Amino acid sequence: MDWLVFVVAGVSALAGALGVVLARNPVHSALMLILTLFSVAVLFVAQQAHFLAAVQVIVYAGAVVVLFLFVIMFLGVDREEDVRRDPLVAQRPLAFVVSMLVLLEVLLLARSRWATGASSVVGPASGPGSNIEKIASALFTRYLLAFEATSILLVIAVVGAVVLARRTPGGIKSQQEVRP
Repeated sequence: MDWLVFVVAGVSALAGALGVVLARNPVHSALMLILTLFSVAVLFVAQQAHFLAAVQVIVYAGAVVVLFLFVIMFLGVDREEDVRRDPLVAQRPLAFVVSMLVLLEVLLLARSRWATGASSVVGPASGPGSNIEKIASALFTRYLLAFEATSILLVIAVVGAVVLARRTPGGIKSQQEVRP
């Protein structure tokens, strides 16, 4: 039974990941991301990592993807873009070079000792207390600044998307266009 759950969840995670990349409609891509995240949550449950599965569903599938869908719908997916015209000519070659550098870095790091499981920086994983208590202690003491900075960045991203997508109603000119 474990093998069947793994195969079904793994295949649906891979299918969802391919759907994220290959879907032409951004809304369909976001929905495929939800499928991928739920499949990963099932894989977490199969590994007895129930807390991670709950975080996967609540935080990622529940909040982040809904935020993505809100921004996608707010920006308007009904507008057609001319994909043949590339406003940033060097963007694709630069993206290729950066992706090759990242791949090289991952391969070099995989050869070193870090992937084998070094000791924890926040303390031993075994000992008294549950996993949730240890994660909460590390998150709200040592990593509190990073946790809060991530939430601030998400808020800034949403505000930026709203400002960029704002249109004047009915073609009314803005204050700057009216003044001489």
